[in-house]
Amino acid sequence: MSLLTVEKVTHGFGARQILEDASFRLLKGEHIGLIGANGEGKSTFLNIITGKIMPDQGNITWSRHVTVGYLDQHSVLKKGMTIREALRTAFDHMYQLEAEMMQLYEDMATADDDKINDMMEDAGEIQGILETSGFYQLDAKIEEVANGLGLGDVGLDRDVSDLSGGQRTKVLLVKLLLENPSILILDEPTNYLDHQHIVWLTRYLQEYENAFILVSHDMEFLNSVVNVIYNLDGGNLTRYTGDYENFKRMYEIKKEQELRAYERQQAEIEKLEDFIARNKARVATRGMAHSRQRVLDKMEILERPTEKIKPEFNFLMARTPSRFIVEAKDLVIGYDSPLTKPVSFTLERGEKVAIVGTNGLGKTTLLKTILGQLKPISGQVELGDYLFPGYFEQEADRDSDVTALDTFWAQFPSMENREVRLCLAKCGLTNEHITSQMRVLSGGENAKVRLAIVMNREHNWLILDEPTNHLDVDAKEELKRALSEYPGTILMVSHDPSFYEGFVTRILNVEDWTTKIV
Repeated sequence: MSLLTVEKVTHGFGARQILEDASFRLLKGEHIGLIGANGEGKSTFLNIITGKIMPDQGNITWSRHVTVGYLDQHSVLKKGMTIREALRTAFDHMYQLEAEMMQLYEDMATADDDKINDMMEDAGEIQGILETSGFYQLDAKIEEVANGLGLGDVGLDRDVSDLSGGQRTKVLLVKLLLENPSILILDEPTNYLDHQHIVWLTRYLQEYENAFILVSHDMEFLNSVVNVIYNLDGGNLTRYTGDYENFKRMYEIKKEQELRAYERQQAEIEKLEDFIARNKARVATRGMAHSRQRVLDKMEILERPTEKIKPEFNFLMARTPSRFIVEAKDLVIGYDSPLTKPVSFTLERGEKVAIVGTNGLGKTTLLKTILGQLKPISGQVELGDYLFPGYFEQEADRDSDVTALDTFWAQFPSMENREVRLCLAKCGLTNEHITSQMRVLSGGENAKVRLAIVMNREHNWLILDEPTNHLDVDAKEELKRALSEYPGTILMVSHDPSFYEGFVTRILNVEDWTTKIV
């Protein structure tokens, strides 16, 4: 049974074609991974099937009676609610039934005998629905799922307006899982999850009985939960049965077949054109030449299979700094209240350090305190001499209406237009990307623009806050190579052990310092 059918959908933004004659189907119980390089249009496709964007052409048909839950990269929460209240909204329909039942009981006090029996029957029916739906165990269910994704550590009575971006995303994800829709649509759900919470979500999705569509650049996670892959490449959607590993094998075979078919046809065209050129002027062979020409004219010319644009990352090195980059003494970080106990540590020249730990414990706060953007609650941070820091900030410029080209150029006004375009092209960005506003770029494209800015200045110390969020597989691999070869010092926040393991020299876990119960 098809829950969703997409037929010949075409969509673009200006001159940029995102989808071209794309078709897609979602069957009952399928766990689909939607993959593709940054900027191929995965989030656009999700916005089209959920009705947020109308396609230029094509049809989208949902099965009747399905319920759809969508977690996208830009979901928001309303201020003034606690986490618990926000999660309870997943069961609004049940609370409305309870209110209706309580109103019936209240109205019975003044109702005549004829109506009381009907009202008792209605109230009993509602009571039965609530009991079979587990209404009276909702708070326990909320706490179970919230704890699974780490919200219990944050505190369910905390106001959502006080949460970090990652914590807000967790609240939305927990709410979505509690709603238990017949179709889940998840766009990069692991971006703000720690390893233990990714493990929990993996188990949850493996056991999920309903269908889901998942966009993720975490291939280990994706590979463990999906049974169908749709690859978005050049505006076309191609379906592959099986997990991501099977897709990779089939994709390479398909590409090899396409290349061989193209090369065979080019060889045939060359032979035909050579025969025609040598024989069209001779009377004896002119007929055969015309016959070959007709064959050539009717031939459906194959296009050469295109290679994906792969980014090229390199970080420029500034002069050698002093031996100690950072010395923290009895440092306590936080905003209104302390997030850590007093902690002392040093960062020496040439070290590559990963800062890890559960979200909400102060990893980003620590970076900003070290850089002097935030004042410590107590203690001190001393920076070394001759430092040229390069800071990659998480989720910056997401709402900017300035183009990628002008965002980069504003940082390097002495560059010529050609130089700016070349710098951005090296990061895997096309002309369509760099002339688009930052707010309409995908998360990965946005990150590549900001990485390009860091890479084109000389630094001897890189401070990176979740640099792999939103990056596709090729970009993550290239960034890992570039950081491995970088001769300077690195201080990096990351929730992705598969990325930083192998090149970091030390790991700092904020859970060892936190004032919270972990």
